Amino acid sequence: MYLLEEAYEVLDAVERGSRDELCGELGDLLFQVLFLARLAEEKGAFDLVDVMKGITEKMIRRHPHVYGSAALDTPEEVAESWARIKREEKGGEEGAGDPGGVPDGLPALLRAHRLTQRAAAAKGAEDPRAGRADIERDFERLKTALKGEDRHDLEERIGAMLFDLAGLAGRCGLNAEDLLRRTNRRFAER
Repeated sequence: MYLLEEAYEVLDAVERGSRDELCGELGDLLFQVLFLARLAEEKGAFDLVDVMKGITEKMIRRHPHVYGSAALDTPEEVAESWARIKREEKGGEEGAGDPGGVPDGLPALLRAHRLTQRAAAAKGAEDPRAGRADIERDFERLKTALKGEDRHDLEERIGAMLFDLAGLAGRCGLNAEDLLRRTNRRFAER
């Protein structure tokens, strides 16, 4: 819980552009990492050096274009290579939770963004217009649900709409979580 809270405070400082605040928040986040590593060390599981070795080895392994002889020319090739290497490391499995290894613990809107982003890439449906029909269909179903008294149906329709809007944002090269966070900030400032 504290780790997530500190990570969000770092993100907030990054978005506000405050170097002093960012420095302090990174320190708070680093403390959480050090604290968790120390607890693991006390249990005999691993220590901070193991954590540092692990991330160093992972970055070297997953960036053969930087640390090796692989020639990757575009950001898309780098992302593809990273995903392939990650799949190979996990024995070809996508990962825990769902297709694409999108963690269950992500904030819901960010998770929807990642799920739809990976699904669109797999289908080759990166065109923003591809999601318009889904959104229009969901909106019509939402209007019908609002007229009724079935709370479960209303929940389903609002959820589908949020999910499809996150997908549309992704196909437009935007991140729904970032968009909503900025909109929340503007609302709070007003």
